[in-house]
Amino acid sequence: MKAFVKCSRILILSLLCVSVFVPIFLLSYRLKHINSDGSKQFVEDLSIIKHRTEAQTLRAIQQEEIEGLKEPPLVVYKDDTSFSAVSFSAREDTRLGEVGALADDADLSEDNATRYDTHEGDDKRQQEDKLPGEESPVDTVQQDRDVRTTRRILDEKVKEMKDQVIRAKAYLTFTPSNSSSHFVKELKLRIKEVERALSQTTRDSRISRRTVQKMKAMQSTLSKAHRIYPDCAAMVKKLRAMTYNAEEQVRSHRSQEIFLKELGGRTIPKGLHCLSMRLTAEYFALEPEQRELPYKHKLQDPHLHHFAIFSDNILACSVVVNSTLSTATEPDRVVFHIVTNFLNLPAMSMWFLLNTPGKATVHVESIDNFHWLSAKYNVTLQKEGSVDPRYNSELNHLRFYLPDVFPNLSKIVLLDHDVVVQRDLSRLWSINMKGKVNGAVETCKEGEPSFRRMDMLVNFTDPIITNKFDAKACTWAFGMNIFDLQEWRRRNLTGVYHKYLHLGNKRPLWLAGSLPIGWVTFYKHTIPLDKKWHVLGLGYDSGVKQEDIDQASVVHFDGILKPWLDIGLDKYKHLWKKHVKYEHPYLQQCNIH
Repeated sequence: MKAFVKCSRILILSLLCVSVFVPIFLLSYRLKHINSDGSKQFVEDLSIIKHRTEAQTLRAIQQEEIEGLKEPPLVVYKDDTSFSAVSFSAREDTRLGEVGALADDADLSEDNATRYDTHEGDDKRQQEDKLPGEESPVDTVQQDRDVRTTRRILDEKVKEMKDQVIRAKAYLTFTPSNSSSHFVKELKLRIKEVERALSQTTRDSRISRRTVQKMKAMQSTLSKAHRIYPDCAAMVKKLRAMTYNAEEQVRSHRSQEIFLKELGGRTIPKGLHCLSMRLTAEYFALEPEQRELPYKHKLQDPHLHHFAIFSDNILACSVVVNSTLSTATEPDRVVFHIVTNFLNLPAMSMWFLLNTPGKATVHVESIDNFHWLSAKYNVTLQKEGSVDPRYNSELNHLRFYLPDVFPNLSKIVLLDHDVVVQRDLSRLWSINMKGKVNGAVETCKEGEPSFRRMDMLVNFTDPIITNKFDAKACTWAFGMNIFDLQEWRRRNLTGVYHKYLHLGNKRPLWLAGSLPIGWVTFYKHTIPLDKKWHVLGLGYDSGVKQEDIDQASVVHFDGILKPWLDIGLDKYKHLWKKHVKYEHPYLQQCNIH
């Protein structure tokens, strides 16, 4: 029995020796017989393993340093609908690390590189299956999704950095002005670092790992500031003051924006000024007998279709004339009466001498030829004292003197210079006016883009207005109106207009402009037209339905975004541009494209 035990022990020791020394012998034998290239490859593999180990160790040390800056999360104000740096949790800290890793290619992890190597063969095979220059739809969708995600994350972090700077500056105001403590210096340094990182991020459209570290450092400093200045009421008061100042700046900027838009909408573009100068020079180069437009014998014929346009804009008047004639069933019965000022009379006349509208009649006249109008109107104009041409322009108020301007006519259609005609308008002369003076499209239906009420522009707190007018009375639009001039003369509505114009100069009865005074002048003297005759709202982003535009006889670019201006709305400009003769030499020479 003892001999058997002894033999067993010897056998076990022998097996152990074989299991230990045989692998060593085989390894030494393999190293001994390996070729020189294999030896180099083996050494390189050892070097790569060592490099990866050192890199992982270095990243671990850096991560420990970063995590050492973390403080307990501070929640001063929490808003679920915004991404604010005021609430900075552990989840946000993790997201910051992810953004830094995704944004900086130089800091990609080794695991990402390994995954790339693993799928590299599959990507190559997929690329070989595609034609040259062809891109997979799946890849395109994925790229778009990645771009949107990156932009969203970038926007969130930019907002957080801005919030951090605001909070830091708020805390900084709590310290004495002459303080030079270590914390004040730290706070100022953090503000400078984050502002620099913010400018760098905005310029490069990416968030680097360094920026993420600066944000974490700032958050740590803000947590420290909260412990030093725990008075929440003071912080709230300061933030409210800063919010009020920011709101005041927004109001100021909005006022400036409105003023600049109004200024841009009321000034003459350089191209139109150039066109006027060239046409004026050409007009005075003609002989006096060559300056007469044809068909003058039709001007006083009451059986024809007469249109009145009061404007100093040559190109706009040209579009009104061209669009009206393009839809007219009987263009030889159409007569245009264009009234402008003395300065633009030569250019306006020359344009229609060069672009005679076929068999239609065009007559251009200066408002200065109406001496009776100057004597009546100049007094009120000086009292009004407005700098806006919509309110002090004699051409704008000339619509209230139509029976005096056209004493031999019984009916006339008034068109604003910012309209485009899309349907034949001859049927307007067959409308039964039912004893009314003005035919217009109503604007009193709530929910429509053109909706207006009397009390929006008329002061119903004044007893003169309250006793004579109803605030709920239906309003209507200027821009495309048919007037019965005989009924107008019988009711002496021009005298009514003068009465309220003088009252408005003495007391604030309405906002400046001719629309509210038109409402009171033609009060109970207006017949409503079908809304398809006239669609408004193309001069501002009103949300007019395309169906209404397509069915309208006249579309109106009311507002400051006129189609001949750069600020005009592109989605509506094509309606106006198709009636402009851009091939005309003068338009090309004046860069009107």
